Amino acid sequence: MMRNDNKKFDTALIRDLAVLLDETNLSEIELEQGDTRIRVARQMTISAPVNVAAPMAAPTAPAAAASPAAAAPAAEPSHAGTTVTSPMVGTAYLAAEPGAPAFIQVGDKVVEGQTILIIEAMKTMNHIPATKAGTVKQILVDDAQPVEFGEPLIIVE
Repeated sequence: MMRNDNKKFDTALIRDLAVLLDETNLSEIELEQGDTRIRVARQMTISAPVNVAAPMAAPTAPAAAASPAAAAPAAEPSHAGTTVTSPMVGTAYLAAEPGAPAFIQVGDKVVEGQTILIIEAMKTMNHIPATKAGTVKQILVDDAQPVEFGEPLIIVE
């Protein structure tokens, strides 16, 4: 937290932001007004990404029983490529605005750091970059789909 010695911070606001952080499962919130900036953050435990890997493998068996077509895409992420996962809870958008072309399509070549989609969280648009260069093999989310922290978004090979 940055402090300007001439001003007192609204501690009730900071408490409200901390509660909002817990309720939304976000890792940090930053508020800026004029020359005052408040950032409330919490440490994320390492167990969260570990728990995310289990749901990816588990749906393979039930999906095979329900629909053979659904089993093939579920098995594919575990065998090839790098999975880009959501760094936050929010809504995923595949284009910069409605009607605009998508950032990427299956088969496109991407470079590390290139924006592959946007996740809106609390009215803030967060550009999600490719974590490595390669070819887009699969897009696992639909436009305007809600996403969870750690949810697989894109597979790049």
